[in-house]
Amino acid sequence: MDDFPTRIADFLERFTQRIRSMTVDRFERAARWVAAAPLLAVLGLVALILLLVGLHRILAELVGAQWSWTIIGGLFAALATFLWFKRNPRSMPE
Repeated sequence: MDDFPTRIADFLERFTQRIRSMTVDRFERAARWVAAAPLLAVLGLVALILLLVGLHRILAELVGAQWSWTIIGGLFAALATFLWFKRNPRSMPE
């Protein structure tokens, strides 16, 4: 019976750690993602813009500026068509 206070203290410690892991730890992970998301979005947008500018410059040197715009526009149109049909697979014509 002299072990009873130690068992109670251990039980309370485990109980509080479990409650903390179900509340505070989850919130902490979510808060980190909320804080990092705008930075990641801005960096991704800058990378996409630089990629498109570089693609246009390379294509403009190879085939000319007008054809470069046409190729990039065609890529965007193909991507948009693909995503349009992927959004609802049941609406695709058979």
